[in-house]
Amino acid sequence: MDITILGIDLGKNSCSVVGLDVNGKVTIRRRMRRETVIAFCSKIPTCTVAMEACCGAHHMGRALAAQGHSVRMMSPEYVRPYVKAQKNDDRDAEAIAEAATRPMMRFVQLKSEEQLDMQTLHRVRDQLVGERTSLMNQIRSLLLERGHVIPQGRAKLAAHLGELLDGQSSGLSPRIHTLILDMRERWMALDERIKKFDAEFHEEVDRDALAQRLLTIPGIGPLNATALVAAIGDAGTFTRGRDLAAWLGLVPKQVTTGGKPKLLGITKRGSKYLRKMLIQGARAAMPGLSKTDTAIGAWLRGLLARSHSNVVVVALAAKMARTVWALLRHESIYESKPVVAEPN
Repeated sequence: MDITILGIDLGKNSCSVVGLDVNGKVTIRRRMRRETVIAFCSKIPTCTVAMEACCGAHHMGRALAAQGHSVRMMSPEYVRPYVKAQKNDDRDAEAIAEAATRPMMRFVQLKSEEQLDMQTLHRVRDQLVGERTSLMNQIRSLLLERGHVIPQGRAKLAAHLGELLDGQSSGLSPRIHTLILDMRERWMALDERIKKFDAEFHEEVDRDALAQRLLTIPGIGPLNATALVAAIGDAGTFTRGRDLAAWLGLVPKQVTTGGKPKLLGITKRGSKYLRKMLIQGARAAMPGLSKTDTAIGAWLRGLLARSHSNVVVVALAAKMARTVWALLRHESIYESKPVVAEPN
């Protein structure tokens, strides 16, 4: 079999495989199970294997790369335009193989098992934080129905629950009193589990030199640093810092026609979790940075004078993303530059 490009449409149980020769002609079209794909690829000459970057793609990619194949992974939205006629698994595999031959195609870097492990820890922690927030909101609603209005904030809710449940008279029925006690215990258990994840991220930062570089950036903590290093990996994948900001969805969406550009809100593409963490870090760092006698401080004060604070926060998050790329790409640390006075 003359196979130059092998397109694989990954499925939970079965996969569709389409092989193209040097002229782009289909030489093989099969359906096989995941484990059979690896065995099949071990018997054919080394070629370029193309897949969509989806669940299980990185594990499959590492297994095929170990056999000597060149693995190319692409975002599913970049493959979709190459699907012809009716959509099915065979058409998808054919489109994947064709898309991988395009010289302007953007490929996803193959992630190591350590990177995937760190991303998994972040996903689990984020899920726990969501469960805690949902539980807190439910406690607030139950108490509001019984005349107890609690201000926003975890600390205020915890203090109010302490006064309400540990006091002599709560004004709640015995059953609801017991229910709120149980919900508070669940909240405390979630707090402990989240603290264990935070401690694990702090330990990872102490071991990872790349994450330690990112900690020098204002607004970047252990959570941001470990998440960014795990997601980005090799910063050389991006040509410049703005490409990383665009990958995270922190650049304006463009609608240009007839040579008339129009910029809208941010694209919100890429990882919602990474974008959220960067924006939260920028929101925490902006008040202090805007008061400093540095170049970024002067830049923030200028933006705040003519734009809404939320717009400035997103702009700072985009600048942080570009700084992250620079530190990872050039193996340096962040140094704030003082404002240079203009000559009279």
